[in-house]
Amino acid sequence: TSCTRRSRDLIPPGVSVLISALLVLVSCDPADNHCSSALISTCEDCLRLGPECAWCSQERFLSQRCGSVADLRLTGCQEEFMENPDVKVEVNATLDSSQVTPREITIHLRPGSDASFVVEVRQLERYPVDLYYLVDVSASMQENLDRLKTVGLALSHQMKEHSSDFRVGFGSFVDKPVSPYIDVHPTKLVNPCSDYEVHCRPAHGFIHVLPVTKNMTEFTRVIQEQRISGNMDTPEGGFDAMLQATVCKKDIGWRPEAKHLLLVMTDQPSHLALDSKLAGIVVPHDGRCHLQDNIYSQTSTMEHPSIGQLAEKLLENSVYSIFAVDQLQYRWYEDLMNLIPGSYVGRLFPKASNLKDLVVHAYKKLLSDVELQVGVEGGQAHRFRVNVTAFCPNGSSVFENTKCSSVQPKQTVFFNVTVGMVSCPAPEGGADQEVVISVRPVGLNESVTVRVRQVCGCGCTEAGRCHDDSNSTACSEDMGKGMDVCREDGTKPVCSGRGTCRCGTCVCDSSRLGNIYGKFCEMDDFSCPYERGLVCGGRGQCVSGECVCQPGFTGKTCDCPVSTETCVSDDGSICGGLGKCVCGRCVCDDPRRSGTFCEKCHTCYSSCLSHWGCVGCHLSNRLGPHGFHLCNHSCTPLVDYVDDITELVRGSYCLYLAPEKCHYRFLVDVTTDGPQLHISRHPVCVWGQRSVKTFLSTFLLTLMLGIGLLAVVSHLLRTRNCAWQKNPNQQSDCKDSAYGPTTNEKTITYRRDRLPNQPVEIHSHISKKALTNAWQ
Repeated sequence: TSCTRRSRDLIPPGVSVLISALLVLVSCDPADNHCSSALISTCEDCLRLGPECAWCSQERFLSQRCGSVADLRLTGCQEEFMENPDVKVEVNATLDSSQVTPREITIHLRPGSDASFVVEVRQLERYPVDLYYLVDVSASMQENLDRLKTVGLALSHQMKEHSSDFRVGFGSFVDKPVSPYIDVHPTKLVNPCSDYEVHCRPAHGFIHVLPVTKNMTEFTRVIQEQRISGNMDTPEGGFDAMLQATVCKKDIGWRPEAKHLLLVMTDQPSHLALDSKLAGIVVPHDGRCHLQDNIYSQTSTMEHPSIGQLAEKLLENSVYSIFAVDQLQYRWYEDLMNLIPGSYVGRLFPKASNLKDLVVHAYKKLLSDVELQVGVEGGQAHRFRVNVTAFCPNGSSVFENTKCSSVQPKQTVFFNVTVGMVSCPAPEGGADQEVVISVRPVGLNESVTVRVRQVCGCGCTEAGRCHDDSNSTACSEDMGKGMDVCREDGTKPVCSGRGTCRCGTCVCDSSRLGNIYGKFCEMDDFSCPYERGLVCGGRGQCVSGECVCQPGFTGKTCDCPVSTETCVSDDGSICGGLGKCVCGRCVCDDPRRSGTFCEKCHTCYSSCLSHWGCVGCHLSNRLGPHGFHLCNHSCTPLVDYVDDITELVRGSYCLYLAPEKCHYRFLVDVTTDGPQLHISRHPVCVWGQRSVKTFLSTFLLTLMLGIGLLAVVSHLLRTRNCAWQKNPNQQSDCKDSAYGPTTNEKTITYRRDRLPNQPVEIHSHISKKALTNAWQ
């Protein structure tokens, strides 16, 4: 800006105004003014750049319309045509307050801007106090429960020194009554302490026993009637009970004008969110009250609340939490203090001997701490930044400090709160809607409501030509309607985000892709689907974002031919009667089929396994008449039962293995009308036959081996008896069977005699054995 101003001083006074309009193009550094950009074509986009940017709606304006106020003035934009909304802070002083001032503020913000305001928090003296005892009644808390029966009345008398109206209530908790947190044996459900010969009450998530009351006699009576219970794991369901005691305001009896103190007495840590998945409970806690007949009804169906969810509900309902815990669990609860605003943890001595002093000290400590919490509603926190600085009564102040300690009654704490808007919402997010920011002092029942009005649009002054139009009535009416006349249905972006609203009429932008047209610039000829790099595949025309196809084509991209000629099979039918013709291609009715005309199916009828489900269904119904009706969902083919399946010759045989180690035979018969199944009524126990065959084979083999062994032994014994014969001349019966009688032929000749003409043959039968004895 300084560079352009120095250039202007060198121009003679008589130079044309056109030269001054070109001065905006001269700058020392393009980064000096980030509002000047050729990409900014609408007033809304210009205002989103930051609070230093303004928009010129003057007609016949030759320079860039978006720029700083100084640059727009320099280039000839008149003041009344500049869109440059200011940041405003409006305080509603009509609402009375005793502790927090003010109660309601309205601020107007645009992107990049921020606004500051001061919140006063005044400490009162002798507040009304509602104290609700939330006691862990597990078996380990027996001594503390007994002590509470006597300390309740003494605490009431001591709290009257600090409160104008003190009331107490009572509730108990243990844990979720489901496994594995408790023993689900029927006897343990009734009496968890049955192993110790002690009669205990059943485990429970939370029971509201006594609403807050001034009647200490009734409170003492209720405490006297309390009995212990029991569970299995170490953590308890304290957070479950705390959330119910916080949000069930009517049941508990929380008074709007009183301080709410929730005293949690326990000697164990609490279950956290996701712990209940061990019990199969996966439904997140909804943060609502679920008391039925004073019993938490969703303890077995909803998860434990998270720490963040519990802290949010405590702050929302103005409840202080006091943890009176066992010495061993003090560190566990101490780590929660930074996560739960308005909380205090104290060590509980054995038998709760210090309970009265612990509650009084916690009340004073919580009351002397003044802390501010800021929350942005509607999930819009990412678009806002909030800074808080506390000015404490002792004179200290630290930037981004939201807490003052040791504040005495009747003292006032001042908080300087700065709210800034980072960006506008998306066009469909509703830039005209208010965003509510809650500024709430912890523990107080009063708060500050901050309503943020987002300045993300421009007024009808953008229609500059209306000032020069003779028919100003129509223009004034359009200007009175604002920018809604340029919104389709009154909800969509102005001119569909592709044009500029001028005097109630959309002037559509130009695009290198094609033409933009329509009353609200909602139509064009290039936003239709593309196919093969062409709009509507080159077979149609883009009208209002949809393809109008040429004759013979259909579909979103005009890629589907209407004709079914490419789906006609050899027999003249469409896809062989096994499918439908979609976009010129066959889509088979059976997903197992494939091929150009659905003619291929490798697993339809050839696989025995594909029919097992059908056969199993019929067998489960004992092959009775009901099976034909009950098994239609698993049987595509026709089914019948046969006694002798071997009589069927056509088709393929299959086996179905039954659980009894037998199998059923069935036959798949593929006919022209489709497959048919024939199931045999009589099972074949394959494994039984095999066992019989194995037994017979083993028996016969053993028998043969035994006979052979007996023969060998008998032979050996006979041989041994023959070898020990005492009388060798005695005829023996032990002749070797191998030496049987044989026939020998010899011719005997005598020297003295003359050989006759014919030889004489003498046949003698001599045993080899006898001959051997003769030689001996």
